[in-house]
Amino acid sequence: MSDKMRHGLTTAILLFILVPVGEAIWLDVPTTGTKCVSEEIQSNIVVLADYIIISEDHSLKPTISAKVTSPYGNNLHHSENVTHGEFAFTTKESGNYIACFWADAKSHGNKDVSINVEWKTGIATKDWASIAKREKLEGVELEIRKLEGAVEAIHENLIYLRNKEADMRTVSEKTNSRVAWCSMMSLGICIVVSGLQVAYLKHYFEKKKLI
Repeated sequence: MSDKMRHGLTTAILLFILVPVGEAIWLDVPTTGTKCVSEEIQSNIVVLADYIIISEDHSLKPTISAKVTSPYGNNLHHSENVTHGEFAFTTKESGNYIACFWADAKSHGNKDVSINVEWKTGIATKDWASIAKREKLEGVELEIRKLEGAVEAIHENLIYLRNKEADMRTVSEKTNSRVAWCSMMSLGICIVVSGLQVAYLKHYFEKKKLI
């Protein structure tokens, strides 16, 4: 293998590593209250997740409730009195998607409930085995296909970050402009009030024949 091919393959592998994959989260849900996790996701991204209770005490069969909401507060998933579950959706707006869990009363013996949550987004949700079987891909062809997906995901993420930065810059510039105008108006009001005070005092002293 030539040095150029090695360099290209190394770069491709690094790009693939940089793409977020499935994330496993361990949560300890308190006896009272709610434990939530959130992730900022851009629009038109596929999200797959499943959760399951991990209990070492087999004498107890704790259950939980789960709720997933979008950045605008829309209900995407809601389950009650379950030991495990899963949800899947395609994001319609960019922002923080929140998944909250709480233990059902009297099902956990006043002990914290441990939950394992596996959260996948974007390219991590693709079933590469099915894709390879359907399109008859194998070996290097399959890996190249994965790398193409990884590069595309990185490109979309960079565009999202650039647009978000532009929006934040616009908001910052508008805020600075409003602050500047407010400062100028405040200064103008102070000057006018000071002039009126001087004129009033001058008129008062002249009336009292003090000056």
